[in-house]
Amino acid sequence: MDRNAPIGVFDSGVGGLTVAREIMRQMPEERLVYFGDTARLPYGSKSQETVIHFSRQILRFLESRGVKAIVIACNTASAYALETVEKEVDIPVIGVVNAGARTAVNATRNGKIGVIGTEGTISSGIYTEVMRKMKPDIEVTGKSCPLLVPLVEEGLLHDSVTDEIASRYLSVLKGRYIDTLVLGCTHYPLLRSTLGRLMGSEVTLVNPAYETAIELKQLLKERQMDCIPQDAAGEKYQFYVSDLAEKFTAFATSILPNEVKETKKINIEEY
Repeated sequence: MDRNAPIGVFDSGVGGLTVAREIMRQMPEERLVYFGDTARLPYGSKSQETVIHFSRQILRFLESRGVKAIVIACNTASAYALETVEKEVDIPVIGVVNAGARTAVNATRNGKIGVIGTEGTISSGIYTEVMRKMKPDIEVTGKSCPLLVPLVEEGLLHDSVTDEIASRYLSVLKGRYIDTLVLGCTHYPLLRSTLGRLMGSEVTLVNPAYETAIELKQLLKERQMDCIPQDAAGEKYQFYVSDLAEKFTAFATSILPNEVKETKKINIEEY
């Protein structure tokens, strides 16, 4: 395996850029190939069978770009597809759930944790399952927030509509006296200021993107797959989508200033 091969990262849309951003910050020498499945988002309302099918296609595409490891930067795909697809490829594949769950369990003081995510992530019960393995007496309350991803994808990050909808979703969790909230969808860190304000300063927000980048860094180091610094030839960061490339570039530039030169649209159904 070429240690200087890129890392593959994928999500249903722009949310996974929060994970890509952390990888770039923590591993500035590494190259990266990002794929956003903008033609088929959101994943949260799709069946497990469909999400596995989509994930397999994207893994084949990323392998065709010569990546050395893949990060499923989508909680729904991590919950539904990771266990299946990681066995089907020869390179390491990690999701975003384990790192976020571990951080939340370590952060809580009263043992009451809230998880917000898509319908798929919440109904899968994956966060509760993983956290209870770490600490059996933990109390986990999940709340699906299906409208938040479309609001983020529309760029309505600081909008009264987003405030109102988020407030309705979070009211359930406030009544459960949680002291830790897992942002169980990679789109949600983009709403961090809104969610933090609505929950109050006494609630710790956990962003799995940060922890996932740390997990990836350790994994690459342990397997001696981390890159050897050199003068990189070609584009360091490449971005691909299944639709609406210009819209993606405009949004991605606000998350990753100066890093998104162009976004290429590909036909993911060919993979």
